Amino acid sequence: MKPFTLPDFYTPHPARLNPHHDYARVHAAAWAERLGMLGEPGVDGKPIWDAEKLDRMGYALLCAYTHPDCDAETLALLTEWYIWVFYFDDWFLAEYKHTGNRAEATRYLARLEEFMAEPGCPAPQPENASEAGLADCWARTVTAMSPDWRRRMRRSTHNLMVESLWELDNIARDRVANPVEYIEMRRRVGGAPWSAALVEFACGAEVPDRFAEERPLRVLCETFSDAVHLRNDLFSYEREVRVEGENANMVLVLERFLGLPTQAAAELTNDVLTSRLKQFEDTALAEVPQLFAERAATPAEQYAVARYTQGLQDWQSGGHEWHLRSSRYMNSGVDRGPTGLGTAAARLAPGLRVQVKQHVPPPRVAGPLPVRGLVMPYRVTVNPHVDLARADLPEWTASVGLLDTRVGWTAESLAAADFPALMAMLDPAADAANLVLRSRWCTWGTYADDLATRVFRADPVGGRDQLRRLPLQLTEAAPAPISPLELGLAALWADTSAECDERGRNLLRATLIELFEGWITVLDNETRKRLPDPVDYLELRRVTSGGPLFGALDALHSPELATDSRMVELADASIIRQLQHSAQDFSGLVNDLYSYQREIEYDEELHNLVYLTQSFLGCSREQAAAIVVDLANERLAQFELVVRDQLPGFFADHALPEQVRAAILDHVERLRGQMAGNLYWHSMTGRYSEAALRVSRPRPAFGRPLGPFVSVLADPAARR
Repeated sequence: MKPFTLPDFYTPHPARLNPHHDYARVHAAAWAERLGMLGEPGVDGKPIWDAEKLDRMGYALLCAYTHPDCDAETLALLTEWYIWVFYFDDWFLAEYKHTGNRAEATRYLARLEEFMAEPGCPAPQPENASEAGLADCWARTVTAMSPDWRRRMRRSTHNLMVESLWELDNIARDRVANPVEYIEMRRRVGGAPWSAALVEFACGAEVPDRFAEERPLRVLCETFSDAVHLRNDLFSYEREVRVEGENANMVLVLERFLGLPTQAAAELTNDVLTSRLKQFEDTALAEVPQLFAERAATPAEQYAVARYTQGLQDWQSGGHEWHLRSSRYMNSGVDRGPTGLGTAAARLAPGLRVQVKQHVPPPRVAGPLPVRGLVMPYRVTVNPHVDLARADLPEWTASVGLLDTRVGWTAESLAAADFPALMAMLDPAADAANLVLRSRWCTWGTYADDLATRVFRADPVGGRDQLRRLPLQLTEAAPAPISPLELGLAALWADTSAECDERGRNLLRATLIELFEGWITVLDNETRKRLPDPVDYLELRRVTSGGPLFGALDALHSPELATDSRMVELADASIIRQLQHSAQDFSGLVNDLYSYQREIEYDEELHNLVYLTQSFLGCSREQAAAIVVDLANERLAQFELVVRDQLPGFFADHALPEQVRAAILDHVERLRGQMAGNLYWHSMTGRYSEAALRVSRPRPAFGRPLGPFVSVLADPAARR
């Protein structure tokens, strides 16, 4: 029996078939045989692939559908790239995923990296079919592309190879990831960003490097990637989960996390897939043109991005068409509709299109939202200079104009919020001057958030202009501040950058600019009354929660984090990134839970995961809150799993010296303290109490001892 019936997919664009399909199929099959991919035995002695299996899987058909406009030679090369990547995945599965030999897998992946050399630079002699395939495809592709594209392609190829170890570890532990972790890691290991880079090659239109890291282009790639992977998860569930014993599949993730039957988990996976496709469309139609206008894009740049966007859209349509036909996947019994060249569009006839589920804002229920079930095993420590920071803040806040009645900021509300207490718990080892500075940053950032909600939303054009001016205050030729927001930033930048070297200033400047861009995105969504996509929201939340900003401030006062060559080299390593993102997500989700009444009932915002979960799942706010609590606890559990089970292997794999190991472990302890302090502050501050939302907020009782607390809000009976 099939595990579930495939859901109705959102397919707004017809697939088109490249006329050079037969040429690519014959050429690529001969290539695979010549490089030794056919007949090579796995650990069980049976061939991993043979000619018949390769032909049934139809990779030439995949490329002919996903790249309908390229010439015959380009299509053949693209097909060979895809044969290589699927062969690598199957070979790695047979050789390492089933045996669990992580050390040997690490050595194998490190050697593969050497076959992505710059043109003219030597590479090793291939010793197996995977190495030979990568070396050949790389050499025939990269000479036609720029160094910027080669860097992006090398990074995405590195990710899809190296992150295979994440799958290997989870299989060895019989562990199924949480939904946030899964989407983030699947994006790297699944290969769709790698496919997006090949779209540039196939279209003959590179994304201009000055746009490649801008949010709209990142979102295009990320939504494309997520949709590709989620579609693949639906079609491959039977093969991967039931036959091969893998556990990296969104349907399985949702089964386990939400306790759903398989069919319901498949339907929900399809809902997420549709949501990502709608986010892609919204970004392409609204955010990309706005980016062009703001960055004065040339006609050539606009054309390149438009061709790339069209290429990603073609890939989505063609990838779906291929999944319906490949023997690799669960697709028997699916009504494919008319088949053959030129007939795909017939499936768009009236009555055959899927009706897209519309997510609308749920009712705004009055009253506080109880927060139950959060787990916190770490101790809270308070900086001894907290009273000094408390004494400083009222005068500084008044001096830069943040006591602003437009946003409800008074001396009383500032005292009730007690931002110095939050900073004192987030950084208990800071000296007095640093704690004072952090308290000012926290206050200014929270003021900016409230200003956007209560003032900029009523004047989005003026608000956007003010937010667009903020980066000017981070330059040597900064204009005179024209608002309390600019005046506060100018003062903070002067005080902070004076203590930094050039590298530290660049890090802080880049982090702040990313924060400002996040605020603009939130303002745009709120102005358009657009419910953000849940996946996009979580990633945006990491930026706007302030975690990266305080991480940059940590680096400024912990030189070994920012200047040690090995720390810089490892900054984007999977282990380090998982630690930081899981800690940031935990703190952001805690804020969503405690700020729910303020944001949803009083400020009528949309950006809160409890509220978005109500909309996406059609559940009550209490059920949504329980799901968010579960997700926060899962992110904390993931943090601890990485520390306990993966850091030792990471240290060994990279042969890290004791000094670097100690710096990473210190960073772990800092993140633990930040999660604990953030939760404690949210449970005690007057900023979110119902009484404070109605009248001036009294100062919270921070005088009581701050000791360890485990599940202090736990109430198992209230869980789903």
